[in-house]
Amino acid sequence: MTRDTTATVTPRRCVPSPSGAPTVVLTFDDGPNPPDTDRLLDVLAHHQVPAVFCLVGEQVVAHPDRVVRIVDAGHLLGNHSWKHDDLSTMTREQVHADLTATLHAIHTAAPGATVPFYRAPYGNWGDTIDVATTLGMIPLEWNLVVEDWDPPGVPTLLDRLLTVTPGSIILLHDGGGERSNTVDAVAELIPRLRAAGWTFTVPQVEGSSAVSRSTH
Repeated sequence: MTRDTTATVTPRRCVPSPSGAPTVVLTFDDGPNPPDTDRLLDVLAHHQVPAVFCLVGEQVVAHPDRVVRIVDAGHLLGNHSWKHDDLSTMTREQVHADLTATLHAIHTAAPGATVPFYRAPYGNWGDTIDVATTLGMIPLEWNLVVEDWDPPGVPTLLDRLLTVTPGSIILLHDGGGERSNTVDAVAELIPRLRAAGWTFTVPQVEGSSAVSRSTH
């Protein structure tokens, strides 16, 4: 999984915070995916940590009750396409149809839910940023990838997570496969960072810039 370095930059784009504050944002892609999403939500609730869930349309249709649970817990949502196709290879019309279908699925599962963010599958942004922006979503990037899609085991995954720097947005997955290692690593990460003085945040956009707002 690689990031597209040629993507068009727009004024409204959520990127890792440049501040030196010891804050971190947890993001989870490819769900909802029981039972891993359920366990993850339990962990986040226990520690009162907010997160962003970037949802795949097919998974939303399969597990609408999990979308409701995510929203009811106060987490933020992102649109991660209908079935994780590489949208950068599609026409703008195809991208629009894909993202609109995913939004419709989310709103059907959880009426009234807002979807402030868009994350491109495989990090291949292409022209998808412009389409997402017209649909009212802000591209959500990241700056720490721990490759949890190829589970290295909890100790190794935790070591990778602990390389976090202040203001980071971490890319993780609760779907796309069996993610128990990710859930277990996050369960260990949260108390360790908290003990070291870190705060878990969610990204907010004010005006034309992206910032991270702390929540406890």
